[in-house]
Amino acid sequence: MYSVRNVTEDVYWVGANDHRLSLFENAYPIPRGVSYNSYLLMDEKTALFDTVDWSGCRQLLENMEHVLAGRPLDYLVINHLEPDHAGSIEEILLRWPNVVIISNEKAFMMMRQFKFPVDEHTIVEVKEGDTFSFGKHLVTFVFAPMVHWPEVMVTFDTTDGVLFSADAFGTFGALDGKLFARRYLTNIVGKYGPHIQLILKKAGGILNQIKYICPLHGPVWRKDLMYFIQKYDTWSRYEPEEKGVMIVYASMYGNTESAAQALAARLCDKGMTKVAIYDVSSTDVSQLISETFKYSHLVLASVTYNLGIYPAMHNFLMDMKALNVQSRTVAIMENGSWAIKSGDLMQKFLDEEMKNMTVLNERVSMASSLHEDKAFELETLADAIMESMQ
Repeated sequence: MYSVRNVTEDVYWVGANDHRLSLFENAYPIPRGVSYNSYLLMDEKTALFDTVDWSGCRQLLENMEHVLAGRPLDYLVINHLEPDHAGSIEEILLRWPNVVIISNEKAFMMMRQFKFPVDEHTIVEVKEGDTFSFGKHLVTFVFAPMVHWPEVMVTFDTTDGVLFSADAFGTFGALDGKLFARRYLTNIVGKYGPHIQLILKKAGGILNQIKYICPLHGPVWRKDLMYFIQKYDTWSRYEPEEKGVMIVYASMYGNTESAAQALAARLCDKGMTKVAIYDVSSTDVSQLISETFKYSHLVLASVTYNLGIYPAMHNFLMDMKALNVQSRTVAIMENGSWAIKSGDLMQKFLDEEMKNMTVLNERVSMASSLHEDKAFELETLADAIMESMQ
């Protein structure tokens, strides 16, 4: 059964929704599923912008056949070669053997690497700034390498102001009929902030012309576009969205959790209304990374485990490093019954692996439970956090 939506008069969403996949890239929980977006332009010539994951191929074909209604597919525009979007390319080439493929040199190289039979078809290899006409619609191509693969480009329809943005501006969650509308950006392309900055600078001259953003995942954006673009600008510069404190704790028997809650209470008493607390053991690391991009201050509270950092906290630190989190102020709280080591080890990790972070000198260090004699340390740490926000 076909399921299509109009983006504009001539552009149709012909993609697929996936509720069967539990982990995106076998790493990130997606309880609301994910969409694979593909767009079909109906002009004097027809053009398909990207395909979908192999799991959604049947839906894509049914959608295309309905919209084409007997017309041939004239062009296939490939902006991105990641398998969740390129998985159905070969099927498209088999079903429409006369289709002309439009993409760039790097993308064609990767298609050949994937053994797609592109050389059995007419290909149009475009360069940065090239234009192409499908009739009424004139598009231009802007290269976006490492957002977040090296071959990525975006295609801008200058006629209707539609930006086919590849993975940029994408989000998790299936559409479920709702085509128009942080976590996706920060985890999937967050590492490549400088590359996002580059594409934003390239697009600077056309930002006021963009009326629709059509990403390869999630809803099409057609309202408050500058708000959304400014969020991307903020995230890709690794600047916090707001002044606030995110407390992440690793607790085995509840004592480190009690210390984290006590610190949160003191911060609130001092007027800090934006305080968030997360258990590193029960919160998926992708959610933690998303929240880390949001807040200006981060408190790491960890029990010592086998003379090291608690494993879940160490995993969080490694993910922060991998995704290039920076420009945050960090405070440390440590715990241990017979050897209190986690604080020194977290400090060492931040100093050696994440050098663009400010670590406060004040620290709460406790042996097992939080006794009254630690109240002064908690108060001092809360004061230091508040002072650092001035």
